Amino acid sequence: MLIDNIKSLIFFIIAGFFEIGGGYLIWSWLREGKGFSFAILGAILLVLYGIIPTLQPANFGRVYAAYGGIFIALSVLWGWKIDNVKPDQFDIIGMCIALIGVFIIMYWPRAT
Repeated sequence: MLIDNIKSLIFFIIAGFFEIGGGYLIWSWLREGKGFSFAILGAILLVLYGIIPTLQPANFGRVYAAYGGIFIALSVLWGWKIDNVKPDQFDIIGMCIALIGVFIIMYWPRAT
């Protein structure tokens, strides 16, 4: 069970980097005038992002609901480390609340 949860978290993190990274490359192409290769690489990453969640051990709705919280946390971290926008206390609080939601949705024990 613990190994499955760790694998699930790894899939979420990989999906998050593919989605945020792909979106960032598309953003860079359209908003910052980067080359078309940024758009192509961004599109590839976004397609891979669409595949990774299918490896999760839960249904579509639950996976994507929980992924929203992961996306929030990774976006705050991306902004901090890539765009040099240091999160404030409200960013951190919101991120923690979102992650609590992830753990409840995906990993809270349920009666079967």
